[in-house]
Amino acid sequence: MADSHHRIEIDGRSLTIEQVLQVAFHPETQVVIAEKAIPGIKRAAQAVADFIAQGKIAYGITTGFGAFKDKLIPRDEVEQLQQNILLSHAVGVGCPLEPPATRAMMLIRANTLSRGHSGIRLETLELLLELLNRNILPVIPEQGSLGASGDLAPLAHMSLPLIGMGEVVFEGKVIPSAEVLKQAGLQPVRLSAKEGLALTNGTTLMTALGVLTVSRAEALLHTANLAAALGLEAQSGTLWAYDERVHSHRPQAFQRETASEMRAALEGTQLSRPDDPTNIQDAYTLRCVPQVHGAALNAINYAKQVVITELNSVTDNPLLFFDNHDQVTIISGGNFHGEPLALALDFLSLALTDLGNMSERRVAKLIDNCSPQGTYPPFLTEHGGTNSGFMLLQYTAAALTSQNKTLVHPASADSIPSSGNVEDHVSMGANSAIHAGKIANNLTTILSIELMAAAQAIDFRLQKAPESRLGRGTAKAYSLVRTIVPFFEKDAYYKPALTSLTELVRKGAFSKLI
Repeated sequence: MADSHHRIEIDGRSLTIEQVLQVAFHPETQVVIAEKAIPGIKRAAQAVADFIAQGKIAYGITTGFGAFKDKLIPRDEVEQLQQNILLSHAVGVGCPLEPPATRAMMLIRANTLSRGHSGIRLETLELLLELLNRNILPVIPEQGSLGASGDLAPLAHMSLPLIGMGEVVFEGKVIPSAEVLKQAGLQPVRLSAKEGLALTNGTTLMTALGVLTVSRAEALLHTANLAAALGLEAQSGTLWAYDERVHSHRPQAFQRETASEMRAALEGTQLSRPDDPTNIQDAYTLRCVPQVHGAALNAINYAKQVVITELNSVTDNPLLFFDNHDQVTIISGGNFHGEPLALALDFLSLALTDLGNMSERRVAKLIDNCSPQGTYPPFLTEHGGTNSGFMLLQYTAAALTSQNKTLVHPASADSIPSSGNVEDHVSMGANSAIHAGKIANNLTTILSIELMAAAQAIDFRLQKAPESRLGRGTAKAYSLVRTIVPFFEKDAYYKPALTSLTELVRKGAFSKLI
């Protein structure tokens, strides 16, 4: 797959997370179908046309959908069937997806269809990419997918503009699709057999949201490690719990990796606690960072591998397969079922929730009345009473942590049969993906509050020992916090500083320091 800063070729086999992120966040990036993929796309489309001409029966091509799988469709109604699937399935509700998620969906769906097993025509696929490349983005409501038979409702909304229906966002405005197509000099298509089904059957919403959340999760994990290291220095913690010998005797790879990262962040620190036989260990949220954060890293990596596999998987139904003589076999299967993603994204949600649990407890210790050896005042303010200090920042962290605990209920544990009980087990993977994204949002703020609190506590320590040096990594993190957040000598309007710092965390600025 050829790839440059402004151009990506897709072939259904080699799309990467990095390329999805490039397209999602950089609308100037142009996407084209690789030349080597075009013959396969045309072959599958021709096979569908031949199937219709021969009067053969195949699900979704000459039959209805779902519970109507046994309903034969007259030849002269086959094209209307494909349009009807878009119109009838576009019943999503809730907030529209953000542009990066929409762009990721369009790219991933186009990549899947480029594989040449779906029967979509080249011109239909090229119109989808034309909309993407011109940043004409379908309005896609977030809710409505059961995560089996694919993300039907969201994908129907994504596909409506191809037939001149629905609405799009263009140049910041919501406009009827037909109007924008006319302005752009583009002609809507009339769907051929199988195309409506090919466009709507797939795990595209789950995968797109999964890519965005997994990439954020990696950055949040490294940010959490830095925040914990800063908190250890603020509380005059001990480094012994990160000793390589401890972790070599429990050789969980991600635990050892996290311990190594903590040692690197704290290398050279003069704010840790000297050996003290009366105070030999810290609370779990400091002592067990390698074990807990390492387990979260393991979960993040698992979810990432599932998403990577899904990017280049064929997930619609039925699928067309060709032998060495180009003879086609059409097989109805279940690749649209989102269970692999649902389970992985639920696991990701659990990991991110637990990172928030750890972070909030470290915040609580930083504002506690019992700071180690009086190194900083209660609630991180010198004049408690008149000033509340960081009291309410911990409240916010606690509220978000609690909300995460309600969001983390596994969506994949639920299933409500649909389509006359033909689709009798569904993954609810779209809910898994949506919940994971919300938990990541909450964790972003929780970690920002921890960074604010840790920097405030460290400043109190440095007032008493100004010659003390922070660790190699924590010094960078502290300096980055202080580019946004000042030391607060008294109560102030904290919200602007928190908002700015949260945006910095969201962009991955702290993870880049590792």
